[in-house]
Amino acid sequence: MVHVGIGYDVHPLVEGRKLVLGGVEIPHSRGLLGHSDADVLAHAITDAVLGAIGEVDIGHLFPNTDATWKDAPSRLFLEEAARRVRARGGRIVNIDASLAAERPKIFPHLGPMKQNIASALGLDPSKVGVKATTNERLGFIGREEGIAAMAVAAVDLPE
Repeated sequence: MVHVGIGYDVHPLVEGRKLVLGGVEIPHSRGLLGHSDADVLAHAITDAVLGAIGEVDIGHLFPNTDATWKDAPSRLFLEEAARRVRARGGRIVNIDASLAAERPKIFPHLGPMKQNIASALGLDPSKVGVKATTNERLGFIGREEGIAAMAVAAVDLPE
């Protein structure tokens, strides 16, 4: 039976941090603030996968109060979510995600992002959709104060 989960994450942009999205370091004057590498795309996808199997969210599994996760690559979170799916005898069917950012331009980095996400989840890259949009200069995203991501995961679990 196919189960669906949804994930959402947002982080503020700040000086002095690398910008990592989908496991790809993107040249930009600012990066995302967070306890780990603050990869909003990986975080949203992790939550979507965890939600599809009825698990707690990323913040409960990898709390920002635990020094273990300080500056950790978010690939670890994706890998753990996929491990939990396999432990239940399931498989991830596909992922679809969207990034919302005014800048930088995301399109040139979509291929490597899809590859990284697929690799971490044990999927063929054709099963991972990543899109990007702006917020039409509206709100905190439009003012370039942060970046958000949302994702949906379909997971096939035995009954």
